[in-house]
Amino acid sequence: MSTIIMFFVIFFVILFGLTSVRMLQPNERGIVIRLGKYRRTVGSGITFIIPFFESIKKVDIREQVVDIEPQEVITKDNVVVTVDAIVYYEVTDPFKLYYSIANFKLAVTRLAQTSLRNMIGEMDLDQTLVSREIINKKLRQTLDDATEKWGVKVTRVEIKRIDPPSDVMQAMHRQMKAERDKRAMILEAEGKKQSAILEAEGQREAAIKKAEGEAEAIRKVADARKYEKIAIAEGEGEAIIKVFSAIHQGKPTKDLITLKYLDSLSTIAQGQATKIFLPFEATGILGGLAGIREIFTEEGKKEEVK
Repeated sequence: MSTIIMFFVIFFVILFGLTSVRMLQPNERGIVIRLGKYRRTVGSGITFIIPFFESIKKVDIREQVVDIEPQEVITKDNVVVTVDAIVYYEVTDPFKLYYSIANFKLAVTRLAQTSLRNMIGEMDLDQTLVSREIINKKLRQTLDDATEKWGVKVTRVEIKRIDPPSDVMQAMHRQMKAERDKRAMILEAEGKKQSAILEAEGQREAAIKKAEGEAEAIRKVADARKYEKIAIAEGEGEAIIKVFSAIHQGKPTKDLITLKYLDSLSTIAQGQATKIFLPFEATGILGGLAGIREIFTEEGKKEEVK
């Protein structure tokens, strides 16, 4: 009898130990419930509960992902687009998550779909396609505000795709191709224009350089001729001054000057001119010639008398 009692005691002790000990992982939190009422929230490690009176519900606090199913949404300009997204969240309060919402993933999915319809319905198609980041921020803020009372924080929202209908996509492709062709033509025309401008500027610069070179050459030639003429004139002036000084220093007589003038006339007469103009001063020289003739006449008479 005592053996049987001991066996039952040992059995109940083992059963109590197995049912009263719970092990929680580092990424888990436990909600302890006693007779249908919330008692406490426990962390990771070993936790003891009262068997048959208490139970523990585990909650994963790691960041979770909810895939929002694709749905058709009408934009402001009445274009139907297909949109889907991904929502990342983490649990901040296991008690609220367990008691405040029955099916969190379904609730956040429906809330995200409704919010997407409202946001995209206020945008045109073109604005929708280029505003993914804006939609992500607005949707995250909306979901975070709504899920705060559920003990959940939405950390990130990403729009996976925004697909317009096939005919709209084809029209957009044609438009993009036309825009690219237009930009290519504009760039090509700008290139030709710039090339023509550069070529014209090059020709102008070359013409200017050529004209400046020719002007510089003409100026240098003129300066050389000017220098030559000045040098010749200065030389002739110095020669005249020296001749004039020599004549005055020699004190020539009137008769000598007359003879030199006659020699000059003979040189002038040897030229190709048919007419010779004598200066007004030649009358004085001719008078000198008469005096010379009288001298030669007197000398002849003297010789005859002898």
